[in-house]
Amino acid sequence: MKAAAAVERLWPGRGARWTALGGGITNHNFKVEVDGAAYVLRMGGQSTELLGIDRFIEQAAGRRAAEVGVGPEVHAFVEPEGWLVTRFIDGRPLTPEQVREPATIERVAAALRKVHGAASIPGRFDAHQVIEEYGRVVVIRGGRLPSGFDAAHVLSERIRAARGTQPAVPCHNDLLNANFLDDGQIRIVDWEYAGMGDRFFDLANLSVNHGFELAHDRKLLVAYFGEERPADLAALRVMRLMSDFREAMWGAVQTRISELAFDFEGYAAKHFERLQAAAADPEFEGYLTLCAASASTPIRTLSPPGS
Repeated sequence: MKAAAAVERLWPGRGARWTALGGGITNHNFKVEVDGAAYVLRMGGQSTELLGIDRFIEQAAGRRAAEVGVGPEVHAFVEPEGWLVTRFIDGRPLTPEQVREPATIERVAAALRKVHGAASIPGRFDAHQVIEEYGRVVVIRGGRLPSGFDAAHVLSERIRAARGTQPAVPCHNDLLNANFLDDGQIRIVDWEYAGMGDRFFDLANLSVNHGFELAHDRKLLVAYFGEERPADLAALRVMRLMSDFREAMWGAVQTRISELAFDFEGYAAKHFERLQAAAADPEFEGYLTLCAASASTPIRTLSPPGS
């Protein structure tokens, strides 16, 4: 359905005005102004269920994020299409450079603590399983697995074995730069990949997507946990590879299903190259060994704020 028809269906006869919002490479997003209020109408792209997106889970996660003051208020969820209407946040986007500033790292860490400490949400996100499912989709859709898949999958299995079972908390799982806004507090939008998962995937996803170096990661861990432990740093650093592997395979799936004019093949290649470079870092094996050595210690959880 075209945007104009969708807006008229949702706000019939109310003279709603709409404009397209840029920045997305999966969905169609529109700002809708009506009756003195502003909303975002999110209409899913083609075959997004093959990316692991469940629109019911997205809206439930969005409501939970709003409850803890991180996500925008969910105004409506339209079935069966799965359209989502949220309050428009009049905030400024943050550049990766701004996110790397110590004060912003602290603010983002506080927002993630709220999300990870919230009540459960539907759905499960396991990066190791996600990349395998993406691989199956590529093959089923007539494609070939990218040349970097096999080597990256070996790394994935080593990381999975070293880290063992982790506690599941509400996670966003798509902490790209475009999903942050600042309206006086840090807001996180676009919860379509959310689910109960590993907090270290979120932390690593934030880190690698914003060009964090080792010093930034240490600041992030202190801001998030109140201290930096070697085992936490190791977990974050190895999960950066899992973030890039997921992103690379997401791009591979998009090459088979998307009709958008975007270089998904190049996107996948960039992330494979980045994870391969990280795996070649002399520190990687040490991080992996430390993850395995710490697997028998108590699983990391959050202490109450201020404790």
